[in-house]
Amino acid sequence: MRRAVITASATAAGVVLLLSLKPHEPSTTGAISTTPAPAPAATGGTASAAPQSGGTRTLTGTAVNTRYGPVQVRVTMDGGAISKIDVIQYPTRDRRDREINTYAVPQLNQEAMAAQSAHIDVVSGATYTSDGYTRSLQSALDQAAKQ
Repeated sequence: MRRAVITASATAAGVVLLLSLKPHEPSTTGAISTTPAPAPAATGGTASAAPQSGGTRTLTGTAVNTRYGPVQVRVTMDGGAISKIDVIQYPTRDRRDREINTYAVPQLNQEAMAAQSAHIDVVSGATYTSDGYTRSLQSALDQAAKQ
């Protein structure tokens, strides 16, 4: 009888804790752009900026080497806000890399556009790509801050 009371109490406490968790709901605001296949590495990891009219500029983040391959982003800034993010390099060595990144890259873009920064959540199952993405994005945003 005593065991049943303890088990029931523990189960009830566990259910209450699970119900109190809030699910993560990604934002659907902002324009999202992804490049379906990686472009050739034209910059070799160097960052570049191309000023354009009306305060719009494009900054290429550093190519970040990950366990599965390099990740690099190009950010278009309109004034001080991120208006577009293109992932120009990401791992595509095998079918599994392509499968993971087809799912992860749009999520990372969506989160970064909503946050307007590189402080975003890691995509589950794409930890290395997420890390490379945030580091490359941060390098592009650091360039923007210096200009």
